[in-house]
Amino acid sequence: MTETTLDLPRRLLKQGNVAGAIEALERIEAAARDDHLMLQQVAGLYLHCGQHERAGRCYARSAELQPSNPDYVYNLATSKTAFGDLDEAERLFTRAIQLNPQDAGAWLNRSILRRQTAESNHVEQLEAMRVQLAADDPGRIQVCFALAKELEDLRRFDEAFAHLQEGAHRRRLSMQYDIAEDESAMAAIARVFDRDMLARPAAGFDSARPIFILGLPRSGTTLVDRIISSHSQVESQGEHTSLALAVMNLATQAEDRATPAAGGKAALIESSARIDFAALGRRYCEAIEGFGNSAPRLVDKTPQNFLYLGLIHLALPNARIIHMRRNPMDSCYAIYKTLFRAGYPFSYSLQEVGRYFIAYHRLMEHWRRTIPQSFLDVDYERVIADPESETRRLLDYLELDWEDSCLEFHRHSGPAATASAAQVRQPIYSSSVGLWRRYERQLSPLAAKLREQGIDVDRY
Repeated sequence: MTETTLDLPRRLLKQGNVAGAIEALERIEAAARDDHLMLQQVAGLYLHCGQHERAGRCYARSAELQPSNPDYVYNLATSKTAFGDLDEAERLFTRAIQLNPQDAGAWLNRSILRRQTAESNHVEQLEAMRVQLAADDPGRIQVCFALAKELEDLRRFDEAFAHLQEGAHRRRLSMQYDIAEDESAMAAIARVFDRDMLARPAAGFDSARPIFILGLPRSGTTLVDRIISSHSQVESQGEHTSLALAVMNLATQAEDRATPAAGGKAALIESSARIDFAALGRRYCEAIEGFGNSAPRLVDKTPQNFLYLGLIHLALPNARIIHMRRNPMDSCYAIYKTLFRAGYPFSYSLQEVGRYFIAYHRLMEHWRRTIPQSFLDVDYERVIADPESETRRLLDYLELDWEDSCLEFHRHSGPAATASAAQVRQPIYSSSVGLWRRYERQLSPLAAKLREQGIDVDRY
């Protein structure tokens, strides 16, 4: 089998035809039973389709075929993490490190799996590894983030922040990114989707099946997703690009029919205001149907869908939208200390994290002024402090009956493939609330910048 074997499912995914992509991948998987390399690639595409069980099956088979391949062992460990088999994941990450001691990703993921203690941690080995790695070795970034995490667990906060700062700085140096583009895009969204635009009659697509959980990353989206999807009438589809792809495809068509705009994000935003909103809602619902989930209600917890809130309002007027918010400083620090697999390029500079937060804050204030009845604000801190009351509030908003299982979300067996995959396997804990104050000195310029913009950094 060759690389072109995967052209069909990739093309179908790009078109938003998830069901077709899954069907094509199943055929390829069956034919590639003994092709370990193809199975690895099929697994990666399965994950894009939200098919974690199928991906895990491919990872397990390829690791069976090549048991000494550290990359295969690592990928199987990530699959075990997603399904909450954390002991097995830790064993596999340790095995991957034994096979390849320079696998910095395995070191980082093992550090994240559990809270490190004075009696059991990897700080000494990680510090030795950091010294051994060249300054421009990409692995040094992951080692720095692993050190920061373990040292924070050990309450050695100044040391933790120093390593975090080094890792984030090195990661930022490896990226080409201009924060001004994102700031301009969010301002343009508010300008194009103004009060008049959002008040226009729009039929939209009549479906109450979608539930959106959105906000900034690390704001509690995964926690609330787990709470809601523990209900018998709800399934989570995790994070996916179905909405963004549908918007992009329809906006491109709209641009072709109109006088082309200047190009880039600005053109896409202008064009998205001219699309057929009912068609957008229909395409999105067809895409999420393709994931194969049978529950009456389906959760899309892609955080950056806050950018499309106006479009969701117009295209899916019966959808339910939950916006997660968190103390601004805890939110910014949580973003800064996370090494994301992809996306969120603003997260590796405190100055850029602050600028992005300000732009996001302004956009959310715009949505509150223009479509206040279209979404529900949920505070992470309130969920932590009073989970039952907030869960009842959520279920009331979703028009779902109470089920005790929602308070037992950590027992839910469904996959979680985000940076919070290990944390959501635990009962609710409050140690992350106010954590930024452990770094108040280092974060003081960020706090001052947010205060200058009228943002209450002392909320909660």
